[in-house]
Amino acid sequence: MASDMKGPLRPTLYRFKLGAFEMMNVLDSLAVRGGLADVHGGGAAPGEVAELAKAHNIDPDRFEHPFVPVVVNTGKQVVLFDTGNGSLARDNEALKGRVPDGHLVERLAQAGYKPDDIDVICITHCHPDHIGGNMSAGKEVFPKARYVVAAAEFDYWKKNEGISDARKPTQMQFTKLMAPLADKTTFIKSGDEVVPGIRAVDASGHSAGLTAFHVESAGKSLLIWADTCLHYVCAPSHPEWTIGFDDDQQKAVATRKRILAMTSAEKMMVTGFHMPFPSIGWIEKAGNAYRWVPATYQMNI
Repeated sequence: MASDMKGPLRPTLYRFKLGAFEMMNVLDSLAVRGGLADVHGGGAAPGEVAELAKAHNIDPDRFEHPFVPVVVNTGKQVVLFDTGNGSLARDNEALKGRVPDGHLVERLAQAGYKPDDIDVICITHCHPDHIGGNMSAGKEVFPKARYVVAAAEFDYWKKNEGISDARKPTQMQFTKLMAPLADKTTFIKSGDEVVPGIRAVDASGHSAGLTAFHVESAGKSLLIWADTCLHYVCAPSHPEWTIGFDDDQQKAVATRKRILAMTSAEKMMVTGFHMPFPSIGWIEKAGNAYRWVPATYQMNI
């Protein structure tokens, strides 16, 4: 009997335990983009990215770009890391059709959280896809939350000095979505504790003050590395390749190498904002570089 096709169906929430903490990754949205080599293979030899893609059974040109905020429930506080795309496309005519709609609030609701339940929001950096859900139509989405962001990141966008033409729209979104929250924001530096069990780690390069967060509970640890690596194959396999999305490409390369070396040596679980959902895995040494090893059932039993 003939039947209509139902279309893709994929998971959007993944909740697991980390020691005494409960963590959850949320697929806020995703985009499919072209130009794998152009975006993720700066400095690669002609055909090298396509060869790498073929070896990993992925499209040599198009790539999926997910957006994955993280929730950590410590039992005392609910901490959200980044707010995704939110209503960026609905609130900005120039962004319609260019960025996907965010679904963070509705997916938090599916998991049992209301916006008022969020106590702390850690902003890893102020690129639009990480702050887009801070406000909608000029109103705060998480009215009871306090914000945490690196002072270097906030100051960079606030001063608006030396920002490239390509990043002018980012600075405009910062002015609308992050700057008005300054009175509710705690400004941090690398090493600072956000709440017990969560501390900031310098990951600058992709953005002036990109911050990763080390989460530790009952002897278990994980690194929320945000945008340290932007593609699960290209970045670990060739951390020296520059990435079009990085604001300071050479500093981002140095940071990528440092974070990959650290997480590999310490066998530390990581979650990345743009890693394939559910965006959790490990970094394993592979010759002179690394590879992303996705989690399977390790966190379920």
